[in-house]
Amino acid sequence: MGGHNPTEVQMSQLVLPCHSNQHGELSAGQLLKWIDTAACLSAERHAGCPCVTASMDDIYFEHTISVGQVVNIKAKVNRAFNSSMEVGIQVSYEDLCSGKHCSICKAYATFVAQGPLGTKVKLRPLTPQTEEEKIEHSIAAERRRMRLVHKDTLKDLLTRSTSNTEMETRDGSVVVPAEKTRVESVELVLPPHANHQGNTFGGQIMAWMENVATIAASRLCHAHPTLRAIEMFHFRGPSQVGDRLVLKAIVNNAFKNSMEVGVCTEAYDQEMSVSRRHINSAFMTFVVLDEEGRPRTLPMVMPQPGDGERRYREASARKKIRLDRKYVVSCKQTEVPLSVPWDQSNKVYLSYNNVSALKTLVAKANWVLAREKEKVQIYTLEEDKFLSFRIEMSVHISASQAFSLLSDLRRRHEWDSHFESAELVQQVDEDDAIYHVLSQTLSCENKPQDFVILASRRKPCSRGDPYVVAFRSVTLPTHPASTNYTRGETLCSGFCVWPESEEMSKVAYYNQATPGYLNYVTTNVVGLSSNFCATFEACEKFLLKNKDDLIARLQDL
Repeated sequence: MGGHNPTEVQMSQLVLPCHSNQHGELSAGQLLKWIDTAACLSAERHAGCPCVTASMDDIYFEHTISVGQVVNIKAKVNRAFNSSMEVGIQVSYEDLCSGKHCSICKAYATFVAQGPLGTKVKLRPLTPQTEEEKIEHSIAAERRRMRLVHKDTLKDLLTRSTSNTEMETRDGSVVVPAEKTRVESVELVLPPHANHQGNTFGGQIMAWMENVATIAASRLCHAHPTLRAIEMFHFRGPSQVGDRLVLKAIVNNAFKNSMEVGVCTEAYDQEMSVSRRHINSAFMTFVVLDEEGRPRTLPMVMPQPGDGERRYREASARKKIRLDRKYVVSCKQTEVPLSVPWDQSNKVYLSYNNVSALKTLVAKANWVLAREKEKVQIYTLEEDKFLSFRIEMSVHISASQAFSLLSDLRRRHEWDSHFESAELVQQVDEDDAIYHVLSQTLSCENKPQDFVILASRRKPCSRGDPYVVAFRSVTLPTHPASTNYTRGETLCSGFCVWPESEEMSKVAYYNQATPGYLNYVTTNVVGLSSNFCATFEACEKFLLKNKDDLIARLQDL
């Protein structure tokens, strides 16, 4: 076993002709079975009992794999919640002749531990060891939150998109009625398709779904399509040996170079006495590649009135969400543009990215103590493009009180002399707000700076987690840069508060300095660190002074 993570499982499979499609490439259905098996073995290794697949996050397939190459799969539990756990899976291929290695995809699956007779099992927590494990463990809570709000995001976007279905027009393009792509197929669940408790493997169901989706996609384009992405989906209920699974697929919408196929799985038993049970639905994106491996232009789809039009609209909405999510969530921190345009449809992912960036910074291993003055410690972290600061101290206040006081940017000027004022522009939801912040003029500049900042707050997900308040710049059409101010930007900054006891907390402020800020920093490191200390001492006074007001206010409530 590699590494010292006891849950890590490695699987290597040689791709044989029996695993391949008509192109001589590994079929995506077979790959999904292997991914699910490796992830399930990792989950069971942590739980010590049988586990079933509850959901799978978006998977983007970066390359196809040919017969004769080797698929390497690594799976390990990132974090255990009460009865579910997140398993991270990395898939790469290896060419045995050239020795070349290449990444295929990353996936995150959620598994639920099952006790005797399907009872839920309380899982023991997992302690991450390495820097990478600490980051994954910390961000797993964010991903879980994102899964829970995923359905609402789509609903939200649809209520705001127009109710009439706008057919897009493309010159000289063929139009295919969606009905012509409909596929229905049935599978009988046999013992090899199920675990030792008789529950059908999630990976087997995914493989059957991928099969009907591929047939639907090829009916649209009369060619062999390639699966590019599978959208996050949940298993709604189990199916057992002896069940008949009915799989239905149809092309919901075809864009210029890609199409979305919707697939749904229902189960019924042999008597068909009870109505069919909905097992799950998934959305798969396919492309058709030409000889050079470039996506071809696809025919258009004519949806059927009613449900077909709804699916057509939803596919467009999902495409927008998918692009937002892929862009915001998968960008390397160093490539994210400083200000991302704020929009209702990407608010969930911007909030996720805001908190994940801060949690990633917090979990980094190479912080160096730069200065200690009485209670305040200042640490720095140097990475290729960034210089980050961490300033921390223990304060005689409960963590929840400190969190409440530090998360409202409108009060920041009471202790931070760099802040002039902050106006709440939009209270997005309970945990996220956008502020327009004015800062004091830096001595080297003649105009004050302004910022448009998304503040995202998180309470701890489980013991040992900090309270988090993360800040990053966003752009808002209502608040363009103005000539009165120099528009400043913050990529990643914020507070983490850890309870040390009922009455004491460790408060830490993090700031990842952007290149623009760096010139100012390097000329003034000594001055800056004493400035940081003074600001932080003022912060402690502010917390202590307001702690009693807060207690009194809560008692009044």
